[in-house]
Amino acid sequence: MKISDVVAFMGHQVHVCRYREAGTLLSWMGRDLRGKRVLDVAGGDGYWAGRARRRGAQAVSIDLARGKMVYGRTLADAPALIECDALRLPFGDASFDAVLSVCAIEHFDDGGKSLDEMARVLKPGGEIFMSADVLSRADAWPKLRDAHKAKYHVQHTYTHESLRKLMDERGLDLVQHSYQFRTAATERLYLSLSTYGGKVGFNAAAPLAPLVALADRNAPNRQGSIVLVHARKR
Repeated sequence: MKISDVVAFMGHQVHVCRYREAGTLLSWMGRDLRGKRVLDVAGGDGYWAGRARRRGAQAVSIDLARGKMVYGRTLADAPALIECDALRLPFGDASFDAVLSVCAIEHFDDGGKSLDEMARVLKPGGEIFMSADVLSRADAWPKLRDAHKAKYHVQHTYTHESLRKLMDERGLDLVQHSYQFRTAATERLYLSLSTYGGKVGFNAAAPLAPLVALADRNAPNRQGSIVLVHARKR
C-alpha cells in the first residue's frame, strides 16, 4: 500500500463519523456493483467513489478542488476524476445508475439546482445515496453552530422531510433515511469536534464511534447532526 493510500485511509476511515456515514450509503448501494455507472458528486479526492469501483462499478468523481483530485489520482482504485461544477454536470441525461454525494449539498448556494442535475443524469429506476448536515439542535449552542457553518461554508441545512420534498419535485421517491449523532450529547460532540478539532480532532475521537453508534440505535430516528437518504428515480 502506498503512503498516499494510508493517508487517505486515515482521513476517510479513521474518523468519528465519516466511515459510518459513507459506509452506510455504500451498504445501501450494495456489495456487487458490476456493470453499474456510479457518479460521486463533490467527491474530493474520489476516495469513496474508489470504494464503489472496488465493488465493480464504473465510477466517476467530480469536484472543483483540483488539488484534491490530483492527489486522488495517486490512490489505488482511483475512479475517473473530472473537474467540474456540481450545478452544471458535463454528462448526458440518464448517464448513471447511481449517484453518491457525501455531505455536499449543504455547501451549495442552490441545493435544488444540484438535485436537478443529479436527477437529470440518473437513469429511470436509478438511485441517489446522499448525506447532509441537519444540526437539529444547533440553535442551543449558537457559537458552535455559527463557527461550524463558517468553517465548513455551510449554506443550508436539511432534514429528511425537506429533502423528501425537494426530491419529490424532481421525480425522486425517498426509500429510506437515517440520522447520525441523534442525541443532544453526541450532537454537541459533533459540533465541538468540527469547531475545535478539525480533521485531527475527528480522527482522535474515532474510538468514540462505537459509543455514538450505540447512542444512535437507542434514540428515535428523527433528528441529529447528519441525515442520510436513499431515493429512487421514477
